[in-house]
Amino acid sequence: MGVAIRALLDGCIESPGWDNIGGIAAVDAYNALYQFLSGIRQSDGAPLMDDEGRITSHLSGLLFRTANLVEKNITPVYVFDGKPPEFKMATLEKRRQVRENAAAEYERAVKEGDSEAARKYAMASSKVDAYVKDSAKELLTSLGIAWIQAPSEGEAQSAFMTQKGDVTYAVSQDYDSLLFGCETLVRNVTISGKRRIRGKVISVYPERLQLSDTLAKLELTREELIQAALLIGTDYNSGVSGVGPKTALKIVRAGNFYERIEESENAASPEELVSYFMNPEVTTNYEINTRSADRDKVMEILCEEHGFTRERVDAGLERLGSKKGQSTLDAWF
Repeated sequence: MGVAIRALLDGCIESPGWDNIGGIAAVDAYNALYQFLSGIRQSDGAPLMDDEGRITSHLSGLLFRTANLVEKNITPVYVFDGKPPEFKMATLEKRRQVRENAAAEYERAVKEGDSEAARKYAMASSKVDAYVKDSAKELLTSLGIAWIQAPSEGEAQSAFMTQKGDVTYAVSQDYDSLLFGCETLVRNVTISGKRRIRGKVISVYPERLQLSDTLAKLELTREELIQAALLIGTDYNSGVSGVGPKTALKIVRAGNFYERIEESENAASPEELVSYFMNPEVTTNYEINTRSADRDKVMEILCEEHGFTRERVDAGLERLGSKKGQSTLDAWF
């Protein structure tokens, strides 16, 4: 998922710490929901579910992770993806096949009693479908947390909002946000402080990238950074075989992007792909505001509809309201 340009960015990444990232954060809702669905699971890898078999992992994640952000003086604004561009369909189809294969392997592992494999494949089969998105929006509304429906890619909408100064930064695990012109990107905000990578548990801290500083250090324009990403491969194109981050940088600096990109076959022309990142479809029709949580509605959704305990929900609401009621969005401007 995203674009593999991390190798180019090592010298551009800041480690601000949790105390220095307060403000209004445009959160990639799909990223966050996928993390909740993948990470909040039972011991056998199955997601949390209510008595009717409806998944509730994402609802638990939204309540408690959002409360955690508010306690850190971060005001989240969740941005949901809209309709993807046509030239992303091949990538989406590959992801669908991966999920289906993982779901089949999960069932096999459960039958064989292989709990470790079952958990791995269960996480890989996670899917953000219409139910997950709609129920997430309903809960966010009842919590008084702002959310925005993007016309196309959520990362593009979040980037636009940083350019307008309507949010302090965008939150995503993907570096695509920089290609869309995100002024400030912060990673590792919606994931927990601990993360399991290749069997090891490591501590995870926020990472911040400033687009202007990044471009200056790389001695690139934003369009040239986009070109380098397209040579490597993105969610929208296959890239050039054998070209990694460092080689891509050399090609772009030599002015040979259009010559080399022709070596790959893509649904869109190089010009169309560059233009999509430079001028993505976004909306200006949005409002960013927060309200007090509608406690009765939250209880109705989580406790009456999905079987959460009232004590657990009360604890989340108490954390959410402890600082939320002390300030408004105006305080950040």
